[in-house]
Amino acid sequence: MARGDLTDEQWTVLEPLLPKGKKPGRPLVWSRRRLIDGIRFRVRTGIPWRDMPEEYGPWMRSYDLFRRWQRDGTWQRIFTALQARADDNDLITWDINVDSTVARAHQHAAGARKRGISKRSRPAASPWSRTITGSAARVAGRPPSCTWRSSSGRNRCRW
Repeated sequence: MARGDLTDEQWTVLEPLLPKGKKPGRPLVWSRRRLIDGIRFRVRTGIPWRDMPEEYGPWMRSYDLFRRWQRDGTWQRIFTALQARADDNDLITWDINVDSTVARAHQHAAGARKRGISKRSRPAASPWSRTITGSAARVAGRPPSCTWRSSSGRNRCRW
């Protein structure tokens, strides 16, 4: 047994919380206790899965067990049950900590446009600038730049 492995007392508390197998199959080659010790070793040390020591079983088996229980919420259920047990034994002190830290952004972070997002402005006399028709010019209070005649099909523009 390695230094960080589960003790017998810890295992007797943890074992009833583990999910039971639903269907019969092959007998286990590696015990759940050894695989869980391997998972705990990997999480505690931060090593890659492939670098797990052989004494904890094949790394793929530990990784598979870890991911399956992570996806179906088994780890969360175990944590909640252990936390409730510790709370019942008054081993947890529920203190409230209020932090009034303020994180301020730089003054230039207040909505400035980023390079590449804004469109380039075009010169006023570009061919894509919108001309003001007669009715819109009267509303705007200035003479029209172009008027269109529907009868002759030609346009007259003042330059």
